[in-house]
Formats: sequence, C-alpha cells, structure tokens
Amino acid sequence: MTFRNGLDSLLRPEDSVLVLIDHQPYQLANLNSHDPHMVVNNSTALAKAAKAYNVPTILTSVIASRGGAIFPQITDVFPGQEVIDRTLVNTWQDEKVVDAVKATGRKQLIIAGLWTEVCVAMPTIHALGDGWDVTVVTDASGGTSVEAHEVAIQRMTGAGANMMTWLAVVAEWQRDWAWTEHAEELGQLLIQHCGGSGIALLWEQQLLNTPVPKEA
Repeated sequence: MTFRNGLDSLLRPEDSVLVLIDHQPYQLANLNSHDPHMVVNNSTALAKAAKAYNVPTILTSVIASRGGAIFPQITDVFPGQEVIDRTLVNTWQDEKVVDAVKATGRKQLIIAGLWTEVCVAMPTIHALGDGWDVTVVTDASGGTSVEAHEVAIQRMTGAGANMMTWLAVVAEWQRDWAWTEHAEELGQLLIQHCGGSGIALLWEQQLLNTPVPKEA
C-alpha cells in the first residue's frame, strides 16, 4: 500500500469534496457502534464545516421512501439541495453520484455514512480502486455493532483509505489559526457541536472579552 506522508497528504478545503451517505432513520435504528445522538451531532457538524469552508457536499440516500429522509439536521445545512436517492447499495456504482463528485474537479474524496461496514466500506474500496484519495470520517459514521465498525475500518485502511474524525478534518481544513476568514463559523461550530471545548471557548471569551472576530 502507499503510505500517506508529507504535507500534500493533509486535507485542503480547496481540494476536498464530501459525500454523506445514508444518514437515515432506518440505519440509525440499528446503529450500535456509537451513541446515535453523537453520530447525528458529528455528521451535522461535518456538514456545517464543509459549508463554512466551501467544500462541495453531495447528499445521498438509499430508497428514502422506505428508509426515511436524511436527517433534517443535515439537509437544513443545504436548503434546497437535491438529495440523490439510490437503489444501489454501493454509492460509487451510482453514476449520478460519481458524476456529481467528478464535476467538482476535487481530488480528495471524503466519505461518511451509515453503516460503516456496508454503505461506507463499499464505495470507499471501489473509489480507491479508481485512483481516488479517500478519507473516511469514522465518528460521523457507524455500524451495526462495534465489531462491524472496527472491522470495516481495518478493511478500508488495508485498502489504502485514510481514517479521521470530524474535528481532525476541520483542523486540517483550517490549518493556520492566523487565517481568520472562517473564524466566526469555526467558533460557532465548536460551541454547537464540540461539547466541553465549545463551552470552554465561551468561557474564554467571557473572561478575556475576546469574541470571535466577524471579519478577517
């Protein structure tokens, strides 16, 4: 396998494209690898981060008429955007999704979804075989058991995929704290979705009277 080393291996917002797969009620109902509340929180945070950093995001569901619509917490981030509904289990076999990804011109493919062992692993391994640089956001995904999730991660890692958590993705997109263009959105993201770190940020602002700057 090819090892991910060096500065060019880190994620860049201008080269990233995000695909969120099957964050739907049916899949959430049998999510046993994570606290379901946490997966909703993390997938929503990832969606908001992508919007803040101008990362194109493709939303896709599988047979939504039976499995339910994608969580409104996610679709509300992209009002009016089409959700690509599939019959294929493997998202990377759906031409509409693949064409949407290719149309962005981006090379760093980031995937999160439910369940990890099926709807994340299949497109990840397929896209890797097609030559894509693939990152899986593990805490915005989840499986039917802890074992299923962990085995899927091992399988995808062995195939050459990169594993990250949503906050690590955001940190790589941000890269430099002197870059204040997205400081307000980042601050709100931490406050709304990062638990103790968000509360600590509010406390720091209170004590030091240092609100997040609204302009660079």
